[in-house]
Amino acid sequence: MEQRMGVFRLLIAGMLVLIVGGVATTAWALRRAEPRPEPGAGGTARPSAAPPSPSGSPAPPPFTGWSDPALVGLPQGTKVPGLLTFRGNPTRTYYGQGPVPRTTPAQRWQFPRSGGLCAMSSDKGETREWCGTGWTGQPAVFERDGRTWVVFGAYDRSIHFLDAATGERILPDFKTGDIIKGSVTVDPDGYPLVYSGSRDGFYRVIATDRATPTELWKLAADAVKPTLWNDDWDGAGLVIDDYLLEGGENSQFHVVKLNRGYGPDGKVTVAPQLVWHTPGWDEQELKDAGDTNVSIENSVAVYRDTVYFANSGGLVQGWDLSGLKAGREPARTFRFWTGDDTDASIVVDADGFLYVGSEYEKGNARSKEVGQMLKLDPARPGNPVVWAVKDTGKRPGGVWGTPALHRDIAIYDTAGGDVLGLDRATGAVRWRIHLPGGETWQSPVVVDDTLVIGDCTGVMHAYDVSDTYAEPKPLWESKIGGCIESTPAVWKGSLYFGTRAGAVHALAAG
Repeated sequence: MEQRMGVFRLLIAGMLVLIVGGVATTAWALRRAEPRPEPGAGGTARPSAAPPSPSGSPAPPPFTGWSDPALVGLPQGTKVPGLLTFRGNPTRTYYGQGPVPRTTPAQRWQFPRSGGLCAMSSDKGETREWCGTGWTGQPAVFERDGRTWVVFGAYDRSIHFLDAATGERILPDFKTGDIIKGSVTVDPDGYPLVYSGSRDGFYRVIATDRATPTELWKLAADAVKPTLWNDDWDGAGLVIDDYLLEGGENSQFHVVKLNRGYGPDGKVTVAPQLVWHTPGWDEQELKDAGDTNVSIENSVAVYRDTVYFANSGGLVQGWDLSGLKAGREPARTFRFWTGDDTDASIVVDADGFLYVGSEYEKGNARSKEVGQMLKLDPARPGNPVVWAVKDTGKRPGGVWGTPALHRDIAIYDTAGGDVLGLDRATGAVRWRIHLPGGETWQSPVVVDDTLVIGDCTGVMHAYDVSDTYAEPKPLWESKIGGCIESTPAVWKGSLYFGTRAGAVHALAAG
């Protein structure tokens, strides 16, 4: 891979020398062979048509790998309109479709209308009541048969299937054995299937073409060996070419062949096979980190033929899946240790660079040295850090939310409530704003040049970020109540999100 990328760089560098007479450019500019649709554009952009081939030369072949780089920033596929998984696509760079309200929106509905989505659950030996939705908790929003669905898991141990217009149930709740912290995934190929984990130790495939949501299959956290840490499933799985890719808090990464289809009665079927798995840690990490907390809590990302994920020990990895469908063993092609808990999902841009957010909890030498907001180049495995920004002023600090890419900036938020716009080429801080309420764990969302982000006092904020060099201009605030820990979903004029106060809310232009 490094050799191929080296050749690619040489070709592009030569072209730029001819064009600009040898003017030096950044590595980021050298990698951009052609304009790409930018994330945050509201989901309406499409890749530009390929340039015409010279007379007599064949057109370039269509992309045949796992995740086409031309689709960075765009929704996953065209069969199901919607925001189908956490951050919308395999590179975790699609944030929904506008328009976004530019003035203070009205609350369209609240679910449930009274009471709360609450249940008892145990964590680190403590049993307490959990309410609402939390990290990451982004609803899936999609259109099917003339209706818009909102589907999410919550702290009442259930997955809910609601009508986006009314907030009423389309299907009964699907009960699990414990709370649901992560985001669900909706099948991108049109099969009536929802994929979700739970703290009860299982990752499930659920059919939604029955009167009652029906479990078709589940993967137990102890189905593979060896495992470390616990049996929760926080990450939102990716479904690509009939394969499910998912990391677990059992500290393993899993690939499942789904074998989707339909039975004689016309109902959807699956016949899953766990075809490959690997530990998300290695012995060097255990030695360096000094403990076994190496769970995979983030949602895996895929760029071209490489899957990327990180773990709670700070190990960032890339695995080449190019031969998996033909029965060849995947190989690890990238390894980087941040030194601290890295639960935010890795984001990949159109040129293959990785944007990584890491926490600052352990306060070890590596975490202090590396930083908490990073851009990595996997084509330079010996020295992958393009830039890094630190957030080590206090512990815990650093980043829990997944960064967002918007035009020429990367937007990170920190546990201390800061939101930063960083120059994607250099890492320079272009602007910084501060949200009240302490910890900010949700992931920033940008659609139609509008940044949407909530705080832990229960206020949802919207900012104009059309000028990426200027401090964002406040557009509106909406007081909801309860810490907004979950990431909002934006779809055609409405926002859908939950809070720790116990309910899920829909906001829309009044």
